[in-house]
Amino acid sequence: MRVLLVEDDRALSLGIQHALEREGWSVDLLADGEQALSVGLLGEHDMAVLDLGLPRKGGMDVLRCWRAKGARLPVLLLTARDQLADRVAGLDAGADDYLVKPFDLPELLARLRALRRRAAGRLEEKLTLGALEMDLADRELRHQGQRVALSPRELALTELLLQKSGRVVTKESIVARLSSWEADFSENSVEVYVHRLRKRFAELGVVIKTVRGFGYVMEAADAEPSADPPAGAVPPSGPAPDAA
Repeated sequence: MRVLLVEDDRALSLGIQHALEREGWSVDLLADGEQALSVGLLGEHDMAVLDLGLPRKGGMDVLRCWRAKGARLPVLLLTARDQLADRVAGLDAGADDYLVKPFDLPELLARLRALRRRAAGRLEEKLTLGALEMDLADRELRHQGQRVALSPRELALTELLLQKSGRVVTKESIVARLSSWEADFSENSVEVYVHRLRKRFAELGVVIKTVRGFGYVMEAADAEPSADPPAGAVPPSGPAPDAA
């Protein structure tokens, strides 16, 4: 999950950034409405947290421009204004949710998780593969009811692979989802994290196979091979799936 955070209060934005990164999400920070206007139209982010009181261009104007130009990313508005008319105006302008300052970080995180589920078009809060289960609300991975300890980045990669279990996830899409402007996540990093998860899941009945030239596919250990390449892709010569 890659989040665009637009907030000119540096202390607040850093606090939110650290909280989101602990969830395993990548965060790009902006403090200027003019910059946010163009960046939000690039299609690089899964979600935006947008303050209304921004320099150069207010958050409400940014939001209206995003929607007018077709940007569909979910947007959570942050504001110090607690009047009903302000909340209604923000929602009518295209916001998906609204949070009044001051707020507690756990509530912010819970609202963003709910927005993510809605954007994905699913109501369930769990991803499962064999005996492996990820609780999206608690951000916890379990195997036969027992917690599996993973780092935030490992958890984020596991979630992405579980969401598309049985299908190929390209290296490029992993890099895009787990990178941010301040912390690059290279294809070499992807290989390192996949290697770690492979070893971790080896005794949990789940395998991560390499599809040479494309990316990775996560399957239950006893599943039939299904590592089809992405639609429209031309596979390289030689064998396709490789479990090494």
